[in-house]
Amino acid sequence: MSLIPVTILTGFLGSGKTTLLKRVLTEAHGQKIAVIENEFGEENIDNEILVNDTTENIIQMNNGCICCSIREDLRETLQLLAAKKRKGLLDFERVVIETTGLADPGPVAQTFFMDEEIAEQYLLDSILTLVDAKHAPQQLNDRQEARRQVGFADQIFISKADLVAEDEVEALMHRLKHMNPRAPQQAVHFGEVAIADVFDLRGFNLNAKLDIDPDFLQADEHDHDHAHGEHCDHPSHAHDRDDGNHHHHDDDVKSFVFRSDKPFSPAKLEDFLGAVVNIYGPRMLRYKGVLNMEGTDRKVIFQGVHQLMGSDLGPAWAESEKKTSKMVFIGIDLPKDIFVQGLEQCLV
Repeated sequence: MSLIPVTILTGFLGSGKTTLLKRVLTEAHGQKIAVIENEFGEENIDNEILVNDTTENIIQMNNGCICCSIREDLRETLQLLAAKKRKGLLDFERVVIETTGLADPGPVAQTFFMDEEIAEQYLLDSILTLVDAKHAPQQLNDRQEARRQVGFADQIFISKADLVAEDEVEALMHRLKHMNPRAPQQAVHFGEVAIADVFDLRGFNLNAKLDIDPDFLQADEHDHDHAHGEHCDHPSHAHDRDDGNHHHHDDDVKSFVFRSDKPFSPAKLEDFLGAVVNIYGPRMLRYKGVLNMEGTDRKVIFQGVHQLMGSDLGPAWAESEKKTSKMVFIGIDLPKDIFVQGLEQCLV
C-alpha cells in the first residue's frame, strides 16, 4: 500500500484556516480527502457545514471527503483512519490536519518521523501556514506561536490582503521572507487557492524538492546572506536603521544560510550537528541543506524539525556543476556565529 500523503494546516486564530478547509471539503476537485480537525479549534467546521450526529465523529461529505475531529490524540485518530481504509470502510487518498490557532506545528510534524507505525502508513507532505494580513503585524510582534508557525511553513498563504494597503502587504511579505526565506508566499482571497498549491508540495521529500527546484536555497540571497551588510539581521544592528517599513522588527524567528565550496568531513559534521540539535533542538524549527561530502560523488541532502534530523543520498553532482554546500536554518534566536564557526570547522 502506498503511503498516504498528509498536509498540516496551521495559522493564527482567525487567519482563514476554516475558510480554506471548507473550500477543500466542499469543492468538486475529485480528490478524496480526510480532514482531521483539532477539536479545540476556535471555530469548529462541524457547526457550520456538517450535521454531526455520529458517535464516532467521522463524517462522509457528499464530494467524497471525510471529516473527523480529534478526541484523544492525533496518533490514535491516524491509526483509526488507516485501519478503516485498509478494511475498505473508508475511502480517502490524503489527509489534512488542521491545528489549533495557538499550536506549534512541530510536535504534529514530528509524529510522522518518530512513530514507526505512523511512518509506515503516512508521508508528511508539507506544512501550510495562513497569515492574516490585517492582524499579522501585531500577532507577530506579540505572539511567539504566530512566529513559529511562519518558521515551520513550506508554503505561506496571506489572507485578508484586500483589507490593508498594498505597501502594508509588501512590508508583511518582506518580514515573512526574512523569517522564512524558503517558503513561497501567495496572497489568497477567501480561501480561493488552487488545489495544486495546497497538495503534493513535497516540503519534506528532499530529493523531489530538489528535482523541482534546484535553487530552493537561493531565496533572496542578497537579503539574507550578508554577515554584516546593508540587509543585516544581526540583533545588535536591528534597531539602528529603519527604512520606513522594513527591518525594524527584530523577530526572534530568523533564518540564515551557510554555504561553502569546500567538502564536509562526514564524521565532524555528524558530531557537530548532533551537538547543536541536542542544545538548540527545541528552538530549531526547520533546517535543510544540500551538502558536498568528502568520500561521495553524490549530493547529501539533510533536513530536520526540532531535535529530529535525517539525511539521504541525492543525485550525483553534474560534471559542470560547482560542488557547493548550502544549508538554511530557521529558528528562534539561534546563535548564527556559533553555527557558522562550528560548520566551518567541519570542512575538510
